Amino acid sequence: MTESLNEFIGWFGAGAFVVAYMLLSVKVLSSEKVLYHCLNAAGGILMSVSTYNMHDRPAFFVNFIWMGIAFFSIIRIYVLSPRKV
Repeated sequence: MTESLNEFIGWFGAGAFVVAYMLLSVKVLSSEKVLYHCLNAAGGILMSVSTYNMHDRPAFFVNFIWMGIAFFSIIRIYVLSPRKV
């Protein structure tokens, strides 16, 4: 992967994290909303790809775990939700 494409992917991942946190902080989203966790999952995926390609294993590990937590949270919301999806 080219360095510029990898950086582009990394910036979009960082942006997804920042947007998710900002929307949570200003109470547009809550931690019980799927969109919040989707933004975190997207950020985790994109940052995992970027950090893996940069051979930054500690950052890759953290972002991969972050992505896993987001996916787990999405599943938990749908399983515990009283509404039909």
